[in-house]
This record gives sequence, structure tokens and C-alpha cells, in this order.
Amino acid sequence: MRPLFTLRNLPAVVLLALASAAHAGNTIYRLVDEDGHVQFTNVPPDSRYKMYLRDSKTPDAMEKALARPVRHFDAKARERYAKHIEDAALATSVDAALIHAVISVESGYNPLARSNRGARGLMQLMPETAKRYGVKNSLDPAQNIAGGARYLKDLITLFNNNVELALAAYNAGEHAVINYGNRIPPYRETIAYIPRVLTYYKKYRALTAS
Repeated sequence: MRPLFTLRNLPAVVLLALASAAHAGNTIYRLVDEDGHVQFTNVPPDSRYKMYLRDSKTPDAMEKALARPVRHFDAKARERYAKHIEDAALATSVDAALIHAVISVESGYNPLARSNRGARGLMQLMPETAKRYGVKNSLDPAQNIAGGARYLKDLITLFNNNVELALAAYNAGEHAVINYGNRIPPYRETIAYIPRVLTYYKKYRALTAS
């Protein structure tokens, strides 16, 4: 039987499949194929698939987290910080579309965004991350984007250009990914975060190409 879904599919499909599996109370299994792509299924066809996420005791909460719609950001929201993003992309060799995608999910282009865990600014830098990358004012768009892009670049390098793992680490911390054997941690927020960023990434790349 074919896997229920993979992270190579459209992110929207990933969201729907994950939400459906969680709502149905299925255990989710995971496989990393020869090309490094991640595959998930609720019906493992062979022993290569390992248990990834057990039945959730709160499937409604899982479904709600995964099924949040992707917000549309108009050109003005993107263009407001486009110069800072282009500068950061050139400095780090991180695709500008990916930086835009992270900002879309992290802050919705709100430079004053603050989380209850202490993250701040457009790319929601935690205080220790800001300090690590020399960001003195996380609410300053130029500093925040420069520091966030450098952090994202280091994560992409750390995880051998695996963008999915880099995004998991950006959300949950690199130590969480490493502690799970360089795999996406089975956290609801992280599982929902990755396809949401990839949805925007695909959209912004298409806009750039056009």
C-alpha cells in the first residue's frame, strides 16, 4: 500500500492527511527514503517504517493546529521589507523566497510581534539566538532579518541542506532535531509549521519565477 502522504507532495495535502490521520486516531509511521525525503503513512507497508506519532489523546486539538488556513499577504506587505530580505539573502545564500516564507508564518510581517515565549520581531528571534548572531534590537527589521537569515543558513548547513529539518530546527530548536536522530520532532506545532512554511515558499518562488 502506498504511503498516505509525503513531504514531497503539496504542503496542503500534508496538512489534510496529517489532520485526517490524527482525527481518526491513527498511529503515524515515518520513513526517510534514499534521497533523504520524508514519507509518512498510517498503514506501513514494510518494516522500514518506524513509529513516529502515536494516537493523540486530543485529536481535535491536533486537527485544529494542522488545519489552520494559510493567510494571504499582499505585495505591499512583502515589499515593505524586500530590500532587507534581499540583502540577507545575498549575504547568506538563503533563498529570499524562503526568508519571506518564514516571516509569513512567524510574524505575518509584523516587526513588533512578540510571543509569550520571548521570541521577537519579523523572524521571531529568541533572546539567546539574537545574542548569538549579534542582534542588539530584535524589533529592528534590518537586524532581525539579518540575524534570522544567518540562523536559518546555519541550520540548513547543519542538516546537510535538508530544508525540512532546518525548518523543524528553526521552530523547535536544533537540539530537538538532533535528539530525535536528525528527524522532525513529533511536536504538533512543528509538524504543522513545516508544511505551512513550505506552502508560502512554493508560492513566493512561483511569484519570483513569473
